Amino acid sequence: MSDTKTEILAGLRSALADHPAAPEVPREYRRSSEISAADTLDMLEDRLIDYKANVYRETTGSIAGRIAELLGESTRVVLPPELDGQWLPEGEQYQWIVDTRGSEEGETLTAEELNNADAVVTSSTVSCAETGTIFLSGQKDEGRRAITLVPDHHICVVRTDTVVELIPESLERLDPVAPITMISGPSATSDIELVRVEGVHGPRTLDVIFLQS
Repeated sequence: MSDTKTEILAGLRSALADHPAAPEVPREYRRSSEISAADTLDMLEDRLIDYKANVYRETTGSIAGRIAELLGESTRVVLPPELDGQWLPEGEQYQWIVDTRGSEEGETLTAEELNNADAVVTSSTVSCAETGTIFLSGQKDEGRRAITLVPDHHICVVRTDTVVELIPESLERLDPVAPITMISGPSATSDIELVRVEGVHGPRTLDVIFLQS
């Protein structure tokens, strides 16, 4: 054992010698919404737009047309294994590429195949209006984390009944052991000379569709 490691472990033993108890975490913060569902949805939309995402409000009858509009000339589109087919536009020009990881048929798409895709369409688990954050948790209509990080264009469907005001409310709807991805607008960084650059480590374009339930 190295001298440095011995010194570190000795310090830990010394610090824990009197068996200190961890302090109780205060829980006085607000844990439930105090505004209407409509105001919560408006708040989420404002936050997402502020983060440079594009937001649309659709119904089951209009969502396919909106997705067709958003895809434009994009034809190679990645889908999670159990996305609702009613959301997708019809047309021979589309090549729907299903990433079937975790199911009995098909294979997981490679990083190169994901990189060659034009876009990805997914659902979502829950969204927090206060922070403008959409949570994905690897559900079968959301897919694994990689399919929403590699393609340059992400179309994310947010059911209006999954929108809550606060982070505590959001966490209560999530499986704590699920692979959670939190999205607040398109990928962006200002690390280099404080210049905002989008698409560095995730989609350059984020389109969010609020689907009226």
